[in-house]
Amino acid sequence: MSSNIKKAVLAYSGGLDTSVILKWLQDAYRCEIVTFTADLGQGEELESARAKALQFGISPENIFIDDLREEFVRDFVFPMFRANTVYEGEYLLGTSIARPLIAKRLIDIANQTGADAISHGATGKGNDQVRFELGAYALKPDIKIIAPWREWDLHSREKLLAYAEKNGIPIEKKHKGSGSPYSIDANLLHTSFEGLRLEDPSLEPEEAMWQRTVSPEAAPDMPEYVELDFDKGDPVAVNGKRLPAREILAELNRLGGKHGIGRLDLVENRYVGMKSRGCYETPGGTILLPAHRAIESITLDREVAHLKDELMPRYASLIYNGYWWSPERRALQALIDHTQQTVNGRVHLKLYKGNVIITGRESKTDSLFDPAIATFEDDAGAYDQKDAAGFIKLNALRMRIAAKRAARGA
Repeated sequence: MSSNIKKAVLAYSGGLDTSVILKWLQDAYRCEIVTFTADLGQGEELESARAKALQFGISPENIFIDDLREEFVRDFVFPMFRANTVYEGEYLLGTSIARPLIAKRLIDIANQTGADAISHGATGKGNDQVRFELGAYALKPDIKIIAPWREWDLHSREKLLAYAEKNGIPIEKKHKGSGSPYSIDANLLHTSFEGLRLEDPSLEPEEAMWQRTVSPEAAPDMPEYVELDFDKGDPVAVNGKRLPAREILAELNRLGGKHGIGRLDLVENRYVGMKSRGCYETPGGTILLPAHRAIESITLDREVAHLKDELMPRYASLIYNGYWWSPERRALQALIDHTQQTVNGRVHLKLYKGNVIITGRESKTDSLFDPAIATFEDDAGAYDQKDAAGFIKLNALRMRIAAKRAARGA
């Protein structure tokens, strides 16, 4: 343990783990502690974190509770969805995309308060340690990082509880005598669940576990029709009502949750090398992804769209693996954002029992769909079908040459 650390900024939720970390930092490092609690739309009362920090002797000027919901959606979630980002074919990266913002704010506060270190509660088994620390080093190369889970011997829920009781750390009732709860991470984009029954990938998740969505079976028997407007690739209005970014996502979450949309049971490949099962609820994102692709389908050039699809898995891996602040992610983002200048218009959707159904799309200013050319009726000479013969023969030339050579050698 480094004795030259004078002040550390702790990413602090006020829950059991980070409360233990706060006390442990005070004992192990004997440095001044600054707490940072981020409101990313997790739906919890965050002011309790202030009271707990004060109880630990943290001075009021060293307690930061920041509402980051609009910044989170506007500057992180929506830019990610401009790329139609999906990791390993399914995961919408709800946890991953929150980490670069937390890292950014940790460094902002470190600079503001003169802290020489940051600390986080990510375990040595998980991806979040990588995401927090890569982000921190990218933004402040000489920052010191304290990762208690890589230093202490409190490697079980029972040991954490014992430490908490020994040191007078308040324990929420849900922890007392109930064993380990699900490990839950939540923000405006999603809620994730790990642990307990989910550690056996053969078992179905408990229905009572889900928080944001009804089961598709319990969803309304009548579909709901929704209109989503896009401006330069970002959703700006739901059913004709323009809203701030965070309210757009919140409304899509409400609609998706009501109709049983957005549940995912996934075994993913973690950055540290292990396979891990997680369950995710992403109702708004599960609506937004196909809607965005729908408006792109009529406003993007074919080859640009294909290029985006080729780049997307790399972009998704960069986010998943913690490289949001890397030069390559920034370069990809610049390209992606350039493609979105014409992605403007309206998408019509039908939500029904876990399904998002595209029923139409339109763009008054940027559509590349030309009905005069695409029609199966008389096109009045808009498209000369004879042109296709030369196109086909040119593209077949190399295969014809190869076939003739093969015939000669037979």
